[in-house]
Amino acid sequence: MTRSDLIQILADRNPHLYIKDIKVIVNCFFDSITEALNRGDRVELRGFGTFSVKQRAPRSARNPKTGEAVQVGDKFHPFFKTGKELKIQLNLSTESDADADPAS
Repeated sequence: MTRSDLIQILADRNPHLYIKDIKVIVNCFFDSITEALNRGDRVELRGFGTFSVKQRAPRSARNPKTGEAVQVGDKFHPFFKTGKELKIQLNLSTESDADADPAS
């Protein structure tokens, strides 16, 4: 699903809202998550999951073209951990698909 798909789904479910307003809401939502992660905060969406930032230590790597050793500095990467309810929903849908498919 892309951002535009999400906006279209929200527009279909909320015909009383203008698409331009939905775009502002969706962009504000993602911008708020990004800003919180930039500050080093954790973002928890109950039932969905948690976004956080993890720091990777500096390391030595190889340039794939030349094979030369290169030092890579420390980096920050976003990390997402699924929530319990999301895991349950995913496993329920997988189990119901397996029950419906006699070939498996």
